[in-house]
Amino acid sequence: MRLARLLAAKAVSGLVMIWVVASAMFFLVLDMPGNPAQAREAQDILHGMTPAQAQRETAAMFGFVPKTPLADQYGHYLWQLLHFNLGVSIAQEGTPVAHIVASAFPWTVILALSGILISFLIGVCLGVLAAVRRNTRLGDAVTLGGAIVNGIPVFVIAILLFYLFTTIWALFPQGGNVSITYTPGFNAGYIGSLVTHAVLPVTAYVLAILGAWVLTTKASVISVLGDDFILAAELRGLRPLTVARYITRNAMLPLFTILAIALGLLFGGSIFIEDVFNYPGLGQLMISSIATKDYPVLDGAFLLIIVAVIAANRLADLTYPLIDPRIRRS
Repeated sequence: MRLARLLAAKAVSGLVMIWVVASAMFFLVLDMPGNPAQAREAQDILHGMTPAQAQRETAAMFGFVPKTPLADQYGHYLWQLLHFNLGVSIAQEGTPVAHIVASAFPWTVILALSGILISFLIGVCLGVLAAVRRNTRLGDAVTLGGAIVNGIPVFVIAILLFYLFTTIWALFPQGGNVSITYTPGFNAGYIGSLVTHAVLPVTAYVLAILGAWVLTTKASVISVLGDDFILAAELRGLRPLTVARYITRNAMLPLFTILAIALGLLFGGSIFIEDVFNYPGLGQLMISSIATKDYPVLDGAFLLIIVAVIAANRLADLTYPLIDPRIRRS
């Protein structure tokens, strides 16, 4: 029963946050210079549509009808969102926004999750090494490297990788997600092309968060090494593997906190990474939507990123009790 209440509370709080973000996006469109919804309606009328036809066209694109009472516009907008209707693209007329966003979302997920997994494995290992070998040249070098990488902006990392490995040394493709010369399907050529096109973007994701993993893991492990229960376990003659398991379980909780934050940062950083490598994910979709003033697609992509970040944070909150028994008992 307690678990059910916890799940319900987390779900309700997540929905409230999504509603706040969706409402902010609605009012942001209204407050944009020139009000793109009204501008679109006026443009349709100039092209020969009747006012009723222009209103229906605008409502299909933006999810609300301009020049109606604000409460009616807001209610219509939320009603469309409840039915997963994000409107219709302006640049690609007649194409639902949900279809466009759903086509781009998997590519960003592949890059972000690959980057998180690889950076987590490497960063945790380096962080443990820096903690165990602290006050040595090796430990200081690992810590300094993590601090330097953590301080480099993600767009600088992406530009450097692109310049070094596609221009100076032409080792990888310069952009896109796959070569058009291969037939899509489960074949070696197509899969190999997918992998080679993803190497540099995934590396940019890894470097963007690697330093944070190293520094956080080192600090967490050092704090656990100084606890009394570790000394007591060693004095009792427990096996080093058992002691290491105690250290790992107690040092993991801060890492799950940064994991949830990292997911949000990587989805946000996808705008810069995918733009540099011309990778067809949500970040590239948002850039192209800004260039073409395709506000419905921009809103849909941004809303999907926010929902993914909120879901990751809710999942992290629910995972804490599985790691720390103190939270589970409380």
